[in-house]
Amino acid sequence: MKLRVAVAGAGYIGQAHMGVLQQSPACQLSAVVDPSPAAAEIAAKAGVPLYASLDELIEKDCPDGIVLATPNQLHVEHAILCMEAGLPMLLEKPIAPSVEEGRQLVQMADQAKARILIGHHRAHSPIMAKAREIVSQGKLGRLVAVMGSATFFKPDQYFADAPWRREPGGGPILLNMIHEVHNLRMLCGDIVAVQAFASHAVRDFPVEDTVAINLRFANGALGTFMLSDTAACPRSWEQTSRENKAYPTYEDEDCYVIAGTDGSLSIPTMRLKTYPRPEDRSWWKPFEVGVVGMVRQDPLMHQIEHFGAVIRGEAQPLVSARDGLLNLEITEAIVKAAKTGSVIQLGNA
Repeated sequence: MKLRVAVAGAGYIGQAHMGVLQQSPACQLSAVVDPSPAAAEIAAKAGVPLYASLDELIEKDCPDGIVLATPNQLHVEHAILCMEAGLPMLLEKPIAPSVEEGRQLVQMADQAKARILIGHHRAHSPIMAKAREIVSQGKLGRLVAVMGSATFFKPDQYFADAPWRREPGGGPILLNMIHEVHNLRMLCGDIVAVQAFASHAVRDFPVEDTVAINLRFANGALGTFMLSDTAACPRSWEQTSRENKAYPTYEDEDCYVIAGTDGSLSIPTMRLKTYPRPEDRSWWKPFEVGVVGMVRQDPLMHQIEHFGAVIRGEAQPLVSARDGLLNLEITEAIVKAAKTGSVIQLGNA
């Protein structure tokens, strides 16, 4: 029998979750929770009841689990309601609007032994799984460096539709970089220090449009990351991974290169360059060149199946509440580094 999963929040990402639930072999969409007038048509089209609040859902039609795709500022309040009801939840990123609120939520979740999966959906990408496998097998040797980018051009309409995106809190660090932080942590381990330069020279909004970031990892590796939402360049996950069909993609472009003492891996083309023997490691010697075999599938589909396993108690969340907090902590540290010009050291969240 399929698990009954409700979705709270009928916006863009909420509708994406509804879509995968309607295709899931293990879960089914049971209800939509959203007070907005537009939600009525969305719920009717999906053929499920609509509730104006989480309280009403829990009282009248409590599901087996819930996807919280509500606005960021409501994440903590809604997560607490679900914890009190004993509801397993897929809580969209960021875990909370601030690190302080995130820490409080993690503490409550630990005490309640709550089942919370944070919606960093790229963690469920087969591309990321294969890249992690290559790194963990030691094929690259000891990790030395990672070069990453998220460069894309957001059109004027993006800011006209939601003017808050022009203000502090709406720039690409807080909106986009949190995805990259989790990917980098999965590939290279814990991030222990950050530096950053930010600019708003192109759009002249109060918020940044371009950021250059330096990263230090606990294992000694260093990273550089270029982030811009005003760069006419396709070196971003969406424009290279071919996972989200809403974006045009470019099969010859990469957004990450991981380099170790024995070789390097470009992601997501999965081009692998390694030296055949330790004694061949020299810039005078050629690499063995290949492409790692893999499949490309929608990570949201994998995420909802994993959430089903979490609901049933068969798996621990691949992205825990503590992971979500660490991602937020690092993202906020990048904001602080850009404002102060300082190196920001990171401890345990």
